Amino acid sequence: MIVELSHRLHDGLVTYPGIPAPRVGVHLSREDSRAVYAPGTEFHMATISLAANTGTYVDTPFHRYPDGQDLAAMPIDRLADLPGLVVRAEGPGRAVTVDRSLDVRGKAVLVHTGWDRHFGTEAYFDGHPYLAPESAAWLAEQGAALVGIDSLNIDDTPPHGERPAHTILLGAGIPLVEHLTNLAALPEEGFRLHAAPPMIAGMGTFPVRAYAVL
Repeated sequence: MIVELSHRLHDGLVTYPGIPAPRVGVHLSREDSRAVYAPGTEFHMATISLAANTGTYVDTPFHRYPDGQDLAAMPIDRLADLPGLVVRAEGPGRAVTVDRSLDVRGKAVLVHTGWDRHFGTEAYFDGHPYLAPESAAWLAEQGAALVGIDSLNIDDTPPHGERPAHTILLGAGIPLVEHLTNLAALPEEGFRLHAAPPMIAGMGTFPVRAYAVL
């Protein structure tokens, strides 16, 4: 069984305030292609202009650090076919902590907050849950392979711009996946995560088609 964990991208989608929305266009229409190909043969070739942080996307170390691994350098085994583990947010606070009795080494740790229910609305941008910095530090120490969240950001987003989870996890070479969805459909364990982007040199983030195989 395959469980979809990505939001659908479309023209005009606003993922994060201040980041331009993607624009989908046409390079070659079906009508125009008829003059290029044999009778009865036609194709559609689209274009897209988007910021790398659009929809459900992966952050690699280069996103935070100039000498960090970019999309092309990040090993595929850190992004695909990873044993998965879901951490459910509990309690009234916005900061999500991870149970330190869990075995997270070599696993994709996905933080399920339920905030994805607001995706595509103004409510998504304010008061979102995030990973507690002390839990980010513990995940890095324990050797998690990847960390993801179904919220606006894995960090709190105050005006002063501190991003401790990004700093700690990307500094440890651990990729992040933000704006996940449908984590409620996953068991706590017993699945494999796939969230691989294209191999683009010189970029630290890009949308992914994240999914889990049960």
